[in-house]
Amino acid sequence: MYEKLVNLICNYVEVKPENITPDSRFMEDLGFTSFDFMSMLGELEDEFDIEVDEQKAADIRTIQEAVTYLEGLVGQE
Repeated sequence: MYEKLVNLICNYVEVKPENITPDSRFMEDLGFTSFDFMSMLGELEDEFDIEVDEQKAADIRTIQEAVTYLEGLVGQE
């Protein structure tokens, strides 16, 4: 899940995969806008056939938090 997320992130912002760590913050470190973040979540929903709760997604700050949340959703399927 982590590697897929990193690859997807690189489609939205100009950051090299090797510069992304589990502690990287979407907005502060990677330069995401809220629109970029929500667009990426939509793409993840399609790819993994999951439903992201927008309220919970708004609390996600780091890559690791996103991975943990997404793995939980995928595990529910």
